[in-house]
Amino acid sequence: MTNTPKKRRGLMLVLSSPSGAGKTSLSRKLLEMEDDISLSISATTRPPRPKEVEGRDYFFVSTEEFDRMVVADELLEHATVFGHRYGTPAGPVRDALAEGRDMLFDIDWQGTQQLEQKEREDLVRVFILPPSTAELETRLRRRAQDPDEVVAGRMAKAADEISHWAEYDYVLINEDFDQCLARIREILHVERLKRHRQPWLIGFVKGLMT
Repeated sequence: MTNTPKKRRGLMLVLSSPSGAGKTSLSRKLLEMEDDISLSISATTRPPRPKEVEGRDYFFVSTEEFDRMVVADELLEHATVFGHRYGTPAGPVRDALAEGRDMLFDIDWQGTQQLEQKEREDLVRVFILPPSTAELETRLRRRAQDPDEVVAGRMAKAADEISHWAEYDYVLINEDFDQCLARIREILHVERLKRHRQPWLIGFVKGLMT
């Protein structure tokens, strides 16, 4: 029987939530703890926040450059959030999936819908809910990154974002950070084992039958 290489296809793991519900912190910890998964770096017209690094957190581009990328069909998805534009460059993601590496997306429901239209078979969608609206506001203010009017805007937007929860494959409540992280890792491990992500099985099964 031929020894078939056990190379799986990568997947796209999306974490979405209203701002302040914890998806970015969960994403960073997941990347520390899991092998074979990398963060998909988005392009954005938003100015950098303190400690954000070009090429690590985002590719910070002008509005004109972003428009060019859209017209050239270089983005898997793009959206406008709180007055700024965000998008995912397609090339690095598709290369990673073909090589058996997973890509993690920290994006909103608008971007997730576009990914579903283009790459549904590779997509795993997880929505993170806060334990309460009061806790959500507390977390936003604790970050101390945005003025009061921005926090108020994010809270006003939260209900609309949460209304899209049923479009996701999995929904978790981030009441306890470590428990929520553990559940995300469980989802990742199970999804990696799905049959359609194991193309090597075709050759392996043929070998068993000969």
